[in-house]
Amino acid sequence: MTNLRAKRAFSINSWGFVLPALLLVAAFILYPVVKSLWFSFHSGQGAMMKFVGLGNFLRLTYDPVFHKALSNTLIFLIVQVPIMILLALVLASALNMPGLRARGFWRTAIFLPCVTSLVAYSVLFKSMFSYDGVVNHLLVGMGVMDEPIAWLTDPFWAKVVIIVAITWRWTGYNMIFYLAALQNIDKSIYEAARIDGISPTKQFFSITIPMLKPVILFTTVTSTIGTLQLFDEPMNITLGGPADSTLTLSMYIYNLSFKFMPNFGYATTVSYFIVFMVAILAVIQFWLARERNV
Repeated sequence: MTNLRAKRAFSINSWGFVLPALLLVAAFILYPVVKSLWFSFHSGQGAMMKFVGLGNFLRLTYDPVFHKALSNTLIFLIVQVPIMILLALVLASALNMPGLRARGFWRTAIFLPCVTSLVAYSVLFKSMFSYDGVVNHLLVGMGVMDEPIAWLTDPFWAKVVIIVAITWRWTGYNMIFYLAALQNIDKSIYEAARIDGISPTKQFFSITIPMLKPVILFTTVTSTIGTLQLFDEPMNITLGGPADSTLTLSMYIYNLSFKFMPNFGYATTVSYFIVFMVAILAVIQFWLARERNV
């Protein structure tokens, strides 16, 4: 009987320690999620919101601006994420070489963009890639082209600027994960490969990448989530232009919420579409990276 009371008291005390954290999670995470899901079945804002059922989800099928934002976001995802992942792998392998000089400097320099202000570096890129910016001056001065490129006013080049900006900022972030994982790989594996006459390129694709598979999966999933939520760079560099060529889903949610006849219900529906995409793409990535039994 005494042991039963002691266990019950211990259980109550344990829940007492956990309860404040659970209340905070319920108040600031669970309740907003449930409330936003309820909003997705409504249209309008504030006291003017009305229940429309699945009307917002049906609207997604014929909304041209949503389709444009979705296609732009997928272009950034398909083009930028593989480039960034591969570049981060190459840089991590190079920085892990034992004979590299000033290794600490190079690691810090490559990682430094990750800790810079999003707004500050976006404004810097906007200035660099303006029509009379430093990039055009350098390209024209070196004879690469005869006249400046309209980086920020041409739909194609505006996308290129956004991709370059994202890659510059986040490659070092992924590189740190790969570098930490590389340092945990047994060096004898590479020594045996060198003795067998395997070239460094083949070592990279046959040893390094397979050994980093779990980390690559993690960075791919997180990069996918980040790209689907892309907002700061197109907002500060191009404002979604020209002609919505860099408009992303997150920017469209912002416009629906605070500009152009605000509609919180429809904005929430677009938000849940991003959640759905993240879930589907994450499942696909985990399925592709699964261990296959031969």
